[in-house]
Amino acid sequence: MATYRLVAEDIEALLEGLAILGTGGGGSPQWGKAILEQDLAAGRTITIIDPEDIADDALIVCGGIMGSVKTLEKMSIEELLERWETRFELLEATKTMAKYLGREINYVVPFEVGGLNTPVILSLAARMGISALNADALGRSAPETQMTSFIGHGVSLTPMPLVDSAGNTIIVTDQASTVFADEIGRWMVTRGGGMGANNHYPMTGKKAKAAVIPHTITQAMEIGKAVLAARRSGADPVAAAVAELKGWEMFRGVVSKVQGEDKGGFYITSVIMTGQEDSSGQEAKLIIKNETMALWLNGELKAVFPDLVCMLDQKSGSGIMSVDIVPGKEMVLVGTPCHPRLRACLQTDAGALAFSSARYGHPEIEYVPLEKLHGC
Repeated sequence: MATYRLVAEDIEALLEGLAILGTGGGGSPQWGKAILEQDLAAGRTITIIDPEDIADDALIVCGGIMGSVKTLEKMSIEELLERWETRFELLEATKTMAKYLGREINYVVPFEVGGLNTPVILSLAARMGISALNADALGRSAPETQMTSFIGHGVSLTPMPLVDSAGNTIIVTDQASTVFADEIGRWMVTRGGGMGANNHYPMTGKKAKAAVIPHTITQAMEIGKAVLAARRSGADPVAAAVAELKGWEMFRGVVSKVQGEDKGGFYITSVIMTGQEDSSGQEAKLIIKNETMALWLNGELKAVFPDLVCMLDQKSGSGIMSVDIVPGKEMVLVGTPCHPRLRACLQTDAGALAFSSARYGHPEIEYVPLEKLHGC
């Protein structure tokens, strides 16, 4: 595939897949659905292009909406979409980047695959009249701007224009630490209406081909198609998702305890689950910082970010958002390894700092590949 144009019939499958890959975050799929439907209704063209098909000297930028999922859930999508027709913070941040660099932007790439944050980049591309890369920086969702494959493949996070919903604009031109720009962004949006947008990771086409996690938008569509087909045929949608993810069902159970708070732009949660069926008699513990960060089974560490622990509804196979986890919720935890490019990033000094387990309150955890922890 070179360039693909998204149509209305693609939206349901895309959002199903994005919600699963979002690992609890990435924004509400209902919001993403509303954004894409509005763009198509407005006559905008949404296209994606495979990264290997872009020119080496093209200019690509990344970006997204900043703010906690709790803040977004308190807002009305109808009101926000109406406001975005006159003032779209992400478009303003991208124009600020183009002006700062003194160059036309040729493509945009999502920061992550997620139910809201991928659609907003597709919307940005459509509003700019350009294509988005069929790729992202993670192959999943993540809570912080420096948590990307890019950071370990020689792509600078800065310059990073920031625009908040109150109308403030700043540019972080450089940073001495890989986490500084993100912390400035969180500080800004928590004081500027609870949300905003940023633009970052300017890179050439040549660099993008080596740094992005490729084909993740179409991967999300294929996962979604498999789940929807299983649901329609009466087959097991969870099994369909596991097969498409090339992963493992790690735990099946019911949530017994949830402790969480919205803190500094993140929703941080500790979740305890009691096992059911094949997991009967076992206990699972999840740490979630917007997205799943770590999993313990019976006190033994079994998965570490950035490997994926996808939280699925036992009956529908749909991805579960972290803000929707409550006692009594039945979930299936599915593990799958992150992309090799992301693992390569972890081997660099910048990547090790960016993805440090200290960022979610467990500095004692060291990354161990999921396959090794799972015994495969």
